Amino acid sequence: MNKDLVFLLSELKEKEALRVTEERLAAGEDPLAVFDEARKAMQIVGQRFAEGKYFIPELIYSGKILEAVSELVKPRLTRSPQAQTLGRFVLGTVAGDLHDIGKNLVGFMLDINGFEVHDLGVDVPPQTFVDKIKEVRPRIVGLSGFLTSVYQALRDTVEAVRAAGLRDQVKIMIGGGVMDDKIREFCGADAYRSDAMAAVALAKEWIGAAR
Repeated sequence: MNKDLVFLLSELKEKEALRVTEERLAAGEDPLAVFDEARKAMQIVGQRFAEGKYFIPELIYSGKILEAVSELVKPRLTRSPQAQTLGRFVLGTVAGDLHDIGKNLVGFMLDINGFEVHDLGVDVPPQTFVDKIKEVRPRIVGLSGFLTSVYQALRDTVEAVRAAGLRDQVKIMIGGGVMDDKIREFCGADAYRSDAMAAVALAKEWIGAAR
């Protein structure tokens, strides 16, 4: 059996992927390394979708597989009882995108590292982000997107925050399988990060710098 988790996940081989995940975790492998391979697999899935090789059913199925993998890994990553609340973080997948595995991973890692996470879910309109920012006054906003078709939605969301007079009150980062610094510049966000641990590290840096 092929034990390459990136291959198994990107090829949508659910049973094999879960079996390999269980075996590697039982052998004591770093759960973050497993998550990193999951991220790489999702990038491949996203690229295949963009190329017309995968379609919405494959995206949905890949999300279910990744969710099952996450459920195996998460118990091995727990929040320290001594962890203090660092700050509020509003998180969501932008309008037009229903993918949430990457977002959920970022939210989980933020939570165990001491952030108060307000997850708005998927397909979130710009105004919903604005309303939540007004409600909870976060220090940071995270915008997730997995599809090339949501670049404009990212930009619209940042612009809505700006139009509401809130842009100078929050830092905005973006992430997702098809995102990069060019898209960050296009949408007007402050930063792009490619994975959950990098997002957490930047969030901590921003909170520390603001103190």
